[in-house]
Amino acid sequence: MTTPKITIIIPIHNEAGFVGPALARIRRQVDAVTPRYRIILVENGSTDRTHAEALTEAGADPRLDVLRIGAADYGLAIRTGMEASGSSGWLVVFDIDYHSGDFLRRVVELSETADVVIASKRAPGSQDRRPWIRRLATRVFNLALRTVVGSGLSDTHGIKALRAQVVEELLPQVRLTEDLFDTELLLRAERAGYRIAEVPIVVEELREARSSLLRRVPRTLRGLITLRRSLC
Repeated sequence: MTTPKITIIIPIHNEAGFVGPALARIRRQVDAVTPRYRIILVENGSTDRTHAEALTEAGADPRLDVLRIGAADYGLAIRTGMEASGSSGWLVVFDIDYHSGDFLRRVVELSETADVVIASKRAPGSQDRRPWIRRLATRVFNLALRTVVGSGLSDTHGIKALRAQVVEELLPQVRLTEDLFDTELLLRAERAGYRIAEVPIVVEELREARSSLLRRVPRTLRGLITLRRSLC
């Protein structure tokens, strides 16, 4: 089996001092799986030296590209990376502090039988080592997904991979940005009948989470209601 081309999209926001060491870890993980890869960093709304440090990293590695958008918007950053990725191979979404070489191996293994691969924190065999409040938030969000939009997916946040052709078809339909862009993309893939595989993952973030759950919860609930309307 030929190893597919992999494009890894990583949003970055205020990661000065962290982006370089994190990229070194990611490169080691990816190099152990395939030489056929490209990394796209999408800097979004940083107020520190993140963009400058990313450009320095790109200057030393021809497989690394840096894009920039003005707003601090996680979903828009992923979308921007996807739009720049081309129409072949697989598109993988990593966070700068949450990534997995084992997941990439599963993508390669499933590349001929799946169209979408999700690293599910709720899949049998997963190990979620985050603080209990973060694990609870994931459970509540997944319950809301099933209740509000009727999804059968166990997880939509975090690491995921999609065939480039799937993204090319579905991206024009996606309306949300921020926290729910990737959720809407996966739900549209589910409703379109694409083959979706959910695989276990070890969740061990490299630092304390920086996003506030208190701010995200109401925004996410409003987004789910909007998403339900747009999917009807």
